[in-house]
Amino acid sequence: MRLRDRIAVPRTGRDLAVMLWVIAWLTAVWVLLWGSITWGNIIGGFLVSLAVLLVMPLPPIPVEGRVHPLSLLRLVGRIAVDLAKSSVEVAWLSCRPGRPPKTAILRADVSIRSDLVMGLLIDAINIVPGTIVLEIDRKAGYLYIHVLDVDTPAKVDRFYAMVANLEHLFIRAFEREEDWQERAPIPPPTTPPPGRRRRRLARQRRRIAGLVSDRIDDVPRDRPRSRGER
Repeated sequence: MRLRDRIAVPRTGRDLAVMLWVIAWLTAVWVLLWGSITWGNIIGGFLVSLAVLLVMPLPPIPVEGRVHPLSLLRLVGRIAVDLAKSSVEVAWLSCRPGRPPKTAILRADVSIRSDLVMGLLIDAINIVPGTIVLEIDRKAGYLYIHVLDVDTPAKVDRFYAMVANLEHLFIRAFEREEDWQERAPIPPPTTPPPGRRRRRLARQRRRIAGLVSDRIDDVPRDRPRSRGER
């Protein structure tokens, strides 16, 4: 593949905005790795980031809908509360006297359609102490999550309520129904009727037979013998 074919050029305003944000982030990481803020490090980080994004781009992730700032703030606040609350609970479980807490792998149903938003939801679940996503069934919409401290049905119900609340907040922040643009399904290939298919095959056979006969007619009948054949 030629280098010109590998270069990823942003096609929409959203792609350009995402690309500029990633360039700024990678440039900041480059400067932090060098340990000093200088014009040389900033320019070098910008050039390296631009080369990485243009020459070695990652596969594009389809993004639908749009971001709702108020719902996003509500989502960030909810994650912060869950993070602080779960940190205290896990710290207490690690130092309290008695038997260790009961753990379980629970299946949660989610209806998020975007792969990007699904990844953000999984990250939000994983950063909360005491929960970690083990397996994803994208087709069925299941998340298999390892949960700490599920001794009673009330704690199991509280976990499911937390996941449902997070899912609702992510949908309100990123993929509301009125903002979602369904992709048009790809029509299945049409198969011609049996009669038409037989006639097409017959025409192809006659065409091939005609080409073969023309090639045979072009071959000279009486070719001169070589010395070895005399």
